[in-house]
Amino acid sequence: MPVKSAKAAKPRQPAASGKTGATKGLAELGHLHVALLERERRAREGAAREHAAHKATEHQRHLFAHTVGAVTPLLPHGRTPAAPPRAQPLPRQRERDEQAALREAMSDEVDIETLLLTDDGLSFHRAGVGPDVVTRLRRGHWAIQGELDLHGMRREQARDELSAFMREAAQRGWRCLRVVHGKGHGSPGRQPVLKAKVQRWLGQSDAVLAFAQASGPQGGAGALIVLLRG
Repeated sequence: MPVKSAKAAKPRQPAASGKTGATKGLAELGHLHVALLERERRAREGAAREHAAHKATEHQRHLFAHTVGAVTPLLPHGRTPAAPPRAQPLPRQRERDEQAALREAMSDEVDIETLLLTDDGLSFHRAGVGPDVVTRLRRGHWAIQGELDLHGMRREQARDELSAFMREAAQRGWRCLRVVHGKGHGSPGRQPVLKAKVQRWLGQSDAVLAFAQASGPQGGAGALIVLLRG
């Protein structure tokens, strides 16, 4: 009897398992469910914040109405609100130039002692200005519109402050000023260092018509009353 040859057995292919696909699908559904829950939570929190803000606004409105009482809203006028005026530019560089020029014009070397009178305290008046102007200065004829206190300053600082003060006075249209230079009690030798320098600086300024030593209530020997050109 002829012997039948045995056919080689074909390897069995493993059947595709549906378990892996199902697991993956469940995981995606789980993630989607978590995302939906998170979205709902955020929506609830946003709604709660809006509700709290609305409640606070209503509380403020009721509180205002209770405090102020009944109000009548203004009728719409239909006009366009006017724009606020623009600020004018400040000429900073010109101010610095003017201050520098005024400071340079105040020299310590100029001697004006020949223009100082000593009949009734220290005074100065420019040529063409009568001595009665000095008398009226001492008596407070003009109201003091500005004051500068140079107490405790060094020479350069005092000169800078005085030049800036004179420039401000010119800009504001001031006529009568008081400049306090001190009596020198705190200076070496108890000599008023700034007193003579302030006199020289003021005497060199064309804006100064006259100055006089202040009366006792206004500072006495520690201050000057200055009259500027109108």
